[in-house]
Amino acid sequence: MTLSARYRPDPRFAGLGDDFSDPVQPAGFPEAHLRFWNGRWAQAVGLDALDEAGRVAHFHRFEPLPDNQATPRAMRYHGHQFRTYNPDLGDGRGFLFAQLRDDQDRLLDLATKGSGTTPWSRSGDGRLTLKGAVREVLAAEMLEALGVYTSKAFAVYETGEALQRGDEPSPTRSAVLTRLGHSHLRLGTFQRHAFERAPERIEALIDHAIALYYPHLEEAEDRPAALLEAVIAANAQTAARWMAAGFVHGVLNTDNINVTGESFDYGPWRFLPHYEPGFTAAYFDHAGLYCFARQPEAVYWALQQFAGALAQTGERLSLESALATFPAVYRTALLEAFTARFGIAPAGADKDEAFVRAFLAFMEGSERPWEATIFDWFGGEASAGRAMAGPRAGAYSGEKFDAWRAAMAGHDPVRPERLEHDYFRRADPVALTIDVVEDTWSRIDEADDWSAFEDLIADIRQAGSAYDLGRGRLGFNP
Repeated sequence: MTLSARYRPDPRFAGLGDDFSDPVQPAGFPEAHLRFWNGRWAQAVGLDALDEAGRVAHFHRFEPLPDNQATPRAMRYHGHQFRTYNPDLGDGRGFLFAQLRDDQDRLLDLATKGSGTTPWSRSGDGRLTLKGAVREVLAAEMLEALGVYTSKAFAVYETGEALQRGDEPSPTRSAVLTRLGHSHLRLGTFQRHAFERAPERIEALIDHAIALYYPHLEEAEDRPAALLEAVIAANAQTAARWMAAGFVHGVLNTDNINVTGESFDYGPWRFLPHYEPGFTAAYFDHAGLYCFARQPEAVYWALQQFAGALAQTGERLSLESALATFPAVYRTALLEAFTARFGIAPAGADKDEAFVRAFLAFMEGSERPWEATIFDWFGGEASAGRAMAGPRAGAYSGEKFDAWRAAMAGHDPVRPERLEHDYFRRADPVALTIDVVEDTWSRIDEADDWSAFEDLIADIRQAGSAYDLGRGRLGFNP
């Protein structure tokens, strides 16, 4: 087996001890068909030199990587699910497999989904459908292209088992997914130890998070409040970027939000076909708790529960002061996210807010496509000729459009040379709406035709190259 000199193992989480995770064994899968390999991120962490046998050994059988974590570990956590506390959670079909440094010296995790049962599986089979793996690859790729701080799908193997599922046609094909992420230390991890009245474990988690993800806080006098404020800022940024991307996560439970603010765990996600504040991703979200427009509220509520867990070791008043920073931090992040998505320079908070409000007013109540509208006007007025000559030119008229264009006129383009990219010579952008996802999957399901999936990945990466939003880089910390 060959590994690049860039491979730098650094297993840290297991050192916290058995109060935080459990050693587990990966499932034995009957078949190994590689369906996705993230070559660019494999290079960043020094795993690009793995041959076929090495990939199967480490990402299908999950044999330990050299000098890395000796045994997979299922993490312990609790969480609020749709605001109801659940003390029976934990990694039920996944585990932390390895930790390593990337080419920017960030500590990253390799963790699984669909790798077999654990002590926290309850009645589940610990498996993942192939469709679920395909959907996660697509979500992570698209969010990265649109500048969202996201985990990456690293490897997917089809495993040859026929799975039974109650919410989709069965039997269905199976897979095991490996993610590359910048911490899987969830808000629910802290909640578990607060529930168990173990402040010493909460202090250990605070120390662990600061040392590995927020080292600039090492000298903070009030470490719980300092960590909370940093986690608030990181998650506010991510929530704002979801909104600018037109993304609906679907399940913003406290076990699906982590301390670095990284977006991860893509189950019933959706991208907006058009602007609809109440648009939901999960068919079981009957009350619209996690609908598009309520995502910032959901994140803030989750952060309040995180603060409650920290209160067992921190000062309540300082934690409350930290929580009070969220609205202002989020507002700033939202304006930055929208101006970045449109490729225009900030012009001051009032003008930026007027621009965002005018855009949403123009989009509201219409069937104008979200992604295509941003694509048409990327660069602001620098794209006016392209937009007004394109296939959606007829949509760009009327009083609301005039108000939006007037608000846009006060913003200069940022790096207008990006508009010379071949991507902007297309009539239509890549848009990952549900019909595109389902069509891509149907070709795999019915004819084992992976060409549409591969073409879609290539299109998404072309979009990412053209927009060049930068903040989608894994491990970005504001």
